Amino acid sequence: MASIGQTVSPTSGSDALARARSRAALVPDCLVEAKRIANTVIAGWHGRRKRGIGENFWQFRPYTDGESLSRIDWRRSARDDHTYVRDREWEAAHTIWLWADMSPSMLYKSSYAQVSKESRALVLMLALAEILARSGERIGCPGVMEPISARNASERLAAALMHNAPTDGLPETGMIRGWSDIVLIGDFLDDADRVMGRIDPLSRRGLRGHVVEVADPAEELFPYSGRTEFTDPETGAKLVAGRAESIREDYERAYLLRREHLGQSLRHIGWTFVSHRTDHLASEALVAIHMHLSGMPTSATHGGRR
Repeated sequence: MASIGQTVSPTSGSDALARARSRAALVPDCLVEAKRIANTVIAGWHGRRKRGIGENFWQFRPYTDGESLSRIDWRRSARDDHTYVRDREWEAAHTIWLWADMSPSMLYKSSYAQVSKESRALVLMLALAEILARSGERIGCPGVMEPISARNASERLAAALMHNAPTDGLPETGMIRGWSDIVLIGDFLDDADRVMGRIDPLSRRGLRGHVVEVADPAEELFPYSGRTEFTDPETGAKLVAGRAESIREDYERAYLLRREHLGQSLRHIGWTFVSHRTDHLASEALVAIHMHLSGMPTSATHGGRR
């Protein structure tokens, strides 16, 4: 997906092979970081469990208008001034499909971030696999790994990524059957309507989706000034700005409108949207995604401008 930037260039066949080898070398370090972050996030949690028809107690949560009064736990509510509902755990195993964009624009890393968008996307995907696998979920990656239910799912996904990297652009999803969740992680810098054109069919098939936008801070803040050359890493097209600062306001407006349009379109079809910047902690995005997968309410944007 197209990106602004000055550090990446379009890929030829030999470039693509070099990128695949570079990614394979990157995956082990990303797996180590993913496990560290997952351990931090999961500490004190019960794993990914969702309120539903199970018999086991999960949690107390505040009562909300419109819920049945029969669900109120009056004994717990009597302890303070709030009214609480007793939630039970939904124990059915579930299939979660994870995908990270590996297109050339994801290589971008400005001086304002310590990691590339590609690295952060891989860490988020592997950390999610680690957390979800510990909760007994089935984990798959479209075109890379069939769904499996195993405690070492993150290691197996990492190995699959090293030998069978996902293709550029949104994944092929014809292999996905039945009611599932899919988490799409990328920069999503294409036109929002074009992105939705690929996502709408998935929604109509009953997939519950979660989109994670990974952004470099320079893409959002546009810190450029003076004569600056911008290169589209997908097409090689170039744009030279004599005074880059003169287009900053228009750029920021267009960038944020694209994000807002995408987020609203996704929420309209019942999907969730998280925006995450690579100069923020990966755990921030991971918590937000986990809460969406668990059916808990959370804000739509984390780690970026609202």
